[in-house]
Amino acid sequence: MPQRTLKLTVEYDGTNYVGWQRQPSGVSIQALLEEALGPFEGGPLTVHGAGRTDAGVHALAQVASVTTRSEHPAAALQRGLNAVLPSDVRVVAVQEAAPSFHARFDAVSKTYEYRIANAPIVSAFDYRYVWHVTGALDVAAMQRGGAALVGRHDFAAFQSTGGDVHTTERTILGLAVERRPASLPDAGIDGATIVIRVTGDGFLRHMVRTIAGTLVEVGLGRWPPARVADILASRERARAGRAAPASGLFLVRVDYQRSAGGPDPRP
Repeated sequence: MPQRTLKLTVEYDGTNYVGWQRQPSGVSIQALLEEALGPFEGGPLTVHGAGRTDAGVHALAQVASVTTRSEHPAAALQRGLNAVLPSDVRVVAVQEAAPSFHARFDAVSKTYEYRIANAPIVSAFDYRYVWHVTGALDVAAMQRGGAALVGRHDFAAFQSTGGDVHTTERTILGLAVERRPASLPDAGIDGATIVIRVTGDGFLRHMVRTIAGTLVEVGLGRWPPARVADILASRERARAGRAAPASGLFLVRVDYQRSAGGPDPRP
């Protein structure tokens, strides 16, 4: 049978998983997809993800690619996968892709959102998906601090130990900080959700979470916005803020050249 390449768009709640990548112990999203696709293939295969989300990190539109000899139509594969995957992992689209398409290497940018519940208490329905910060956050100050990170820079100060990369230079194409209404205002919970949205050509280990932790220090008034530029220039991880908890981080979009991977099913 001839081979074909498929582009999968996957949504998952990462709370109960060790991350995207298959690990020696624990359940990963990659392993779940490979095991679910195995019966269609009639044997083992490898699924490649656009981003290796860490344990506890969520995705609204993770992209994966797989080369298969299965002749099942894309729609049938989507139904079949969702029938056997856990309910907190959903394949929201299966598309035919160019034979050379690779979800990771062909990506031109990724967008992450970090979500903070800025309220006295956090909703019982939200706690899995936010970082709960009770002190009032100055969004304007966070915006001023975050502006220093936009562009091509050496982000060594925002990389956690354990990263295995040739260079720590990355390009942040856009960084926004905005206040949104609390997700469940009818429950009587006061406060807001602060969202840090970052788009870049690539990210270092825990880079977005460290950006979030640093900007929260600014938002709480502990550090001036200008300190973010100083941290960046220092290339010293110890000078940046803590890595924010994994629970608040979402991979929300992966972009490709129009010729790669077919149309994007998400806006």
